[in-house]
Amino acid sequence: MTSEIYQCPGCCYQFNELLGDEYEGYPPGTKFESLPDDYVCPDCAVCNKQDFIPVEDQSVPHS
Repeated sequence: MTSEIYQCPGCCYQFNELLGDEYEGYPPGTKFESLPDDYVCPDCAVCNKQDFIPVEDQSVPHS
């Protein structure tokens, strides 16, 4: 399963599709594009869904 991470440019909160955000009611596996159009950052409540930017995978490769 590929998942994406999206980051709020205002406060750096990250929405990870693999983890979801159960506190906000989004279970693990929730796709970012399936979030409601009126979604706002749960940490700063300033940035909207369209403001979030995709974060490149920063995992360390296994040797």
